[in-house]
Amino acid sequence: MSHPVYPHLFEPLDLGFTTLKNRVLMGSMHIGLEEQKGGFDKLAAFYAERAKHEVALIVTGGISPNVAGWLKPFAARMSSYKHAKRHKVVTQAVHDNGGLICMQILHAGRYAYHPLAVGATNAKSPITPFKPRKLSTRAVYSTINDYAECAQYAKEAGYDGVEIMGSEGYLINQFFCERTNHRDDEFGGGVENRARFAVEIVKQTRKVVGEQFIIIYRLSMLDLVEGGASWEEVVYLAKQVEQAGATLINTGIGWHESRVPTIATSVPRAAFTWITERMRKEVALPLVTTNRINMPEIAESVLQQGHADMVSMARPLLADGQFVSKAKNNQADLINTCIACNQACLDHGFEQKRISCLVNPEACYETELIFPSVAAPKTIAVVGAGPAGLAFSTYAAQRGHIVHLYEQDNEIGGQFNYAKQIPGKEEFHETIRYFRRRLEVTGVKLHLNTKFNSDVFSKASFDEVVLATGIKPRKLSITGADHPKVMSYLDVLRDHKEVGKKVAVIGAGGIGFDVSEYLVEQSNLTVNLDKWLTHWGIDKSYAQPGALTPKEAPHEEREVYLLQRKKTKVGKGLGKTTGWIHRASLINHKVQMISGVTYEKIDDEGLHISVGDSQKVLEVDNVIVCAGQEPLQEIKSELEDNNAKLHIIGGAFLAAELDAKAAIRQGAELAASI
Repeated sequence: MSHPVYPHLFEPLDLGFTTLKNRVLMGSMHIGLEEQKGGFDKLAAFYAERAKHEVALIVTGGISPNVAGWLKPFAARMSSYKHAKRHKVVTQAVHDNGGLICMQILHAGRYAYHPLAVGATNAKSPITPFKPRKLSTRAVYSTINDYAECAQYAKEAGYDGVEIMGSEGYLINQFFCERTNHRDDEFGGGVENRARFAVEIVKQTRKVVGEQFIIIYRLSMLDLVEGGASWEEVVYLAKQVEQAGATLINTGIGWHESRVPTIATSVPRAAFTWITERMRKEVALPLVTTNRINMPEIAESVLQQGHADMVSMARPLLADGQFVSKAKNNQADLINTCIACNQACLDHGFEQKRISCLVNPEACYETELIFPSVAAPKTIAVVGAGPAGLAFSTYAAQRGHIVHLYEQDNEIGGQFNYAKQIPGKEEFHETIRYFRRRLEVTGVKLHLNTKFNSDVFSKASFDEVVLATGIKPRKLSITGADHPKVMSYLDVLRDHKEVGKKVAVIGAGGIGFDVSEYLVEQSNLTVNLDKWLTHWGIDKSYAQPGALTPKEAPHEEREVYLLQRKKTKVGKGLGKTTGWIHRASLINHKVQMISGVTYEKIDDEGLHISVGDSQKVLEVDNVIVCAGQEPLQEIKSELEDNNAKLHIIGGAFLAAELDAKAAIRQGAELAASI
């Protein structure tokens, strides 16, 4: 029986020897629990939650088939029965909750962060510090056997299948592309030889695991790098993989070293499903499409249009482990939507931290951050409806506390209301929508347009008060700081004051970059796929290998200077996986980024600065101050005088840089303990 709201999303998929109950595949994410002491029990709880809530097929994070394939020293590996035994708690938990699970086999190749790295050649990757050792022909065959043995052990561990990672620039991808394969043996040269490594891995894997075992091949359909595969080569490999015994082909987009964003929040939703649709005309296997599919209506549309047979969602299932069951029960308004910020997931991964989620601090903490019902409810006042206040209020009310949330503005969201206006950050609307609905469901008593003070406190019987009042912009302390040219970022993003054609932005943290983007980006690329593809130089016609074409040069409306006191690279403190995107975007708009600046004064001429021994005047119409924040604690002492039991969270607690990730987690952790 088809689902009335999302009929294509909830249609079963017959794989011959097994049937998937719907069209949702949870994409691979290495979440940092795989190597932790006791991590497999936590991993089991993480996947069990997703299986319980109707994900049809889960794919684990990448597991190496041998030591050389480690992503980092002592990373997760599957090359012995001892390894397989540790995984059984994971597969059992998923099966007990009605799900199926595949283990991803990933060999890092030259992307490995360790000195044992190997590759198709000895060419070093531009994003890793270690030069790989070129695999000999004999070692290549040995590696193929390692893949097959890895799959065999995965089967012994209880996995329903494996995903062979052949994209994103990892080892198999490195063998397939001329960019990284300059070999002269049977694994180099023409496309047949360069495809041999991938094809033999699939063949040998199918041979050892038998027919009734899922083999997903993750195929790089768009390399998005110079020297990448041509469309004809990608099709050739897809057909060879199909013949070799794969069950499904999953879509891979872009190498990690590509200078094109593929999963950041500025990427349009479902931005790459067109390439999966194109491949559907070439092979008979079911195809999985991926990247920036973060709501059920998007997934349904992709499937309804015939772009793919399944949709892969990874981070959306971090943001909400109940995503699929909520969609099935027609509760999409209750889905905590992935905003593709990367701050607690991919950035954590690159920093060797456990992955979680900015909007969902429970992700990967299922056994630690829990919210049991309270026996004796408290009446709690929360001051400030920004991310910290919203998180605390809803979690505390979920536990049974009586929560009153006070906000002096006429809407909830706090700083998210400014972030959502930045081109490429439209997804922040979804977080506000989610919390607005959560307030209703959990029964939080919301008081908008209400300034909380000692009078409000004294008229009610609050057991405790949570200050989540956020921040205030730090003011400049230079001559002319009060000049009419000077504006704060709130003047621009909150009050929408008119800004001139020549602008200096003081402060190059996240807010400075956001304000600069707001000032120079005139068109909303995130909601116009064709314009976005043109902007980033992605060629939909695939005329050249790698599908790249020269980027479009934008028409400039403003001249912007982005300045910082520090002598370090401008934007160095931004997220590792998204900072380069923000820098590239501003460079494309000819924003002049200057570090090591001393601010002298502001007058009618403009902003007087010195950089080293050089002094200059930036003849600007406006100077916009984004030079940090200070905690907003105006009512703290007033409440303390009234003997209020106070807790301070979010920006009001620490305002070094706006940090929604820390604010939401802090709110959740306080709610779990109060």
